[in-house]
Amino acid sequence: MSSALVSYDDSGSNSSDQDTEIGMKVPESMLQIVSAPQVDATMVRGSSTSLNSERFIDVKNCKELQYNPKFEELYRPEFGPSNPKDDGQKFGKNFLTGALEPTYMSEALFEYQRKNFHAYGIANNPSTGAKADQTVSKPCSSKTIDNVEKKKRKRVVNDDPGDIEGYKGPWAEYEDEQKIARPTEEEQQELIEILAKRKNVHASGTVNKIEEEFKDRATLHIKDPYDYQGRSFLHPPHDIDGVPLHKPDHVPNRCFLPKKLLHTYVGHSKPINAIRLFPQTGHLLLSCSVDSKIKLWELYNERRSIMTYQGHRQAVRDICFNRHGDRFISSGYDRAIKLWDTETGQCIRKFSNRKFAYCVRFNTSDDSHSHYFLSGMSDKKILCWDCRSGSIVQEYDRHLGAVNTVTLVDGGRRFVSTSDDKSLRVWEWDIPVDVKYIADPSMHAIPAVTAAPNNKWLACQFMDNKIQAFACMNRFKLNQKKIFTGHMVAGYACSPNFSPDMSYLVSGDADGKLFFWDWKTTKLLTSFQAHENVCISALWQPHETSKVITAGWDNLIKLWD
Repeated sequence: MSSALVSYDDSGSNSSDQDTEIGMKVPESMLQIVSAPQVDATMVRGSSTSLNSERFIDVKNCKELQYNPKFEELYRPEFGPSNPKDDGQKFGKNFLTGALEPTYMSEALFEYQRKNFHAYGIANNPSTGAKADQTVSKPCSSKTIDNVEKKKRKRVVNDDPGDIEGYKGPWAEYEDEQKIARPTEEEQQELIEILAKRKNVHASGTVNKIEEEFKDRATLHIKDPYDYQGRSFLHPPHDIDGVPLHKPDHVPNRCFLPKKLLHTYVGHSKPINAIRLFPQTGHLLLSCSVDSKIKLWELYNERRSIMTYQGHRQAVRDICFNRHGDRFISSGYDRAIKLWDTETGQCIRKFSNRKFAYCVRFNTSDDSHSHYFLSGMSDKKILCWDCRSGSIVQEYDRHLGAVNTVTLVDGGRRFVSTSDDKSLRVWEWDIPVDVKYIADPSMHAIPAVTAAPNNKWLACQFMDNKIQAFACMNRFKLNQKKIFTGHMVAGYACSPNFSPDMSYLVSGDADGKLFFWDWKTTKLLTSFQAHENVCISALWQPHETSKVITAGWDNLIKLWD
């Protein structure tokens, strides 16, 4: 096109003389070709759309424009053949081995073609643009979908209803059906070798390490478990000045707030979940931790670690002594509840219903019910277990969420339960229907409940950073005047506790602080930093005036006085 424009002047006439004058020698064959087309002058002179409509912008390679193009010019589609090198790169590399094209295929059709390919080595071509009759096959397969013979299994048919004994109908078996599966000779030989190896392993005494690790066992840490009279460490000491531990009904006349740290118990390697004092005397302390261990500690004399009980595969959630303290139960996140002998460390019995037990409580009312205990389960039920038979004797299933706490009141004739459904229910023993239901739209969940020493009040830790008291003598009713605030416990089950003379209420919080309130006025008296992490539990020694035990998520148990 450019050579044609050079050979024309302004008048539109062509001349070979002008070509000679400017030094261009054009062959005759080219002159014939150039002189052939008749070009309109408007294509050269006119500023109309003839030239503009022919302009094309290479968007991929062009980096600079010398004029301002129109929208139609900038986004004009490409004409002509495409570059064969770019055919496989239209979508870009969006997968590890190439490009994936979006398409749609029904799941039923995809499964049908996949099974055909694996069974017969042939399937329809799934590529985009492929014809309906195109197929793909395995390299070694010369079959097609049409010539594949699909054999249908034959049944042993007997549809005669008159044949009562031989009638099979739709339940007829296949002709080649094998009703008994037996291993081949090679498989049988392998099984014999495996069984022989197992017998040799047990005979040599090398037991599986995993079974050995989680085998129920106890480790005694003291050298003198018995005194000169043959009494074990469960017997309370008589040489403690001013503390009559042998009198279960003894209550101090007046209690005082603790001011200093007496001792720190170190032994657990992970956060502690619960601590319990020995019943009636309180001279021993039992603790359970996330490290799946349970430990027994001395509270007087040398304050040693007496014994460690190991048997749970995962973290231990709760523990509880029985009426006399010679046994205790533990519940863990391995869905197991275990009954232990406190003195020997033997695991007496295991209980499980394949659910998590969030809390366990023995019935300590009298000896006739001392072999029963309650467990609040994650499946919204409260189960009553019999330690003698290991079976469930009663089931309470009125809650709508996981049961967090179970607290016995009224001498063991009734008990109170709280749940994630933000309700509090009162039950009669052995009656699976709640006699009292307390719920309010403004109530929060109650993860921790503690009964008062005089059995007249329940201190309930609410999730809105409050401790509220319920009267539990005749009518269970929330006392609006007994509300204790100032600490931060939202999201944690920090257990509160009372002083023996009912003068103070104590509780830990999420920041590791220990708070003391006056029970009568609900005034916050003092608080101090007890642990570096969450202070999950606080217990007041029942025979002491100012001894408080705290447990925290910093793996420590501390004794304050």
